[in-house]
Amino acid sequence: MSIKKLGPEELLALDKFSVDEGNPHIVVDKKICATCTSQVCVIVCPARCYRLKDGAVNFEYAGCLECGTCRVMCTEKGITSWKYPRATFGVTFRCS
Repeated sequence: MSIKKLGPEELLALDKFSVDEGNPHIVVDKKICATCTSQVCVIVCPARCYRLKDGAVNFEYAGCLECGTCRVMCTEKGITSWKYPRATFGVTFRCS
């Protein structure tokens, strides 16, 4: 019996997300993010919720793993609100 080592994309595909539409658990101030020069959130987010598009940081909370890395690493205070999703919403980690 051999065990297959899964890559990050395959592991993320195992997770189940229940998105609370219209009620994001993370709020990002786009004006602050527009002036940020480090854009560290793009690098550190393991779920790649932060992406660069035309030089600006775009954020999508739907695939968030709720790890808090973005909140800790944001030096410009661009994340104006970070809380865990309401009950029954957010990520559910599953094993293969």
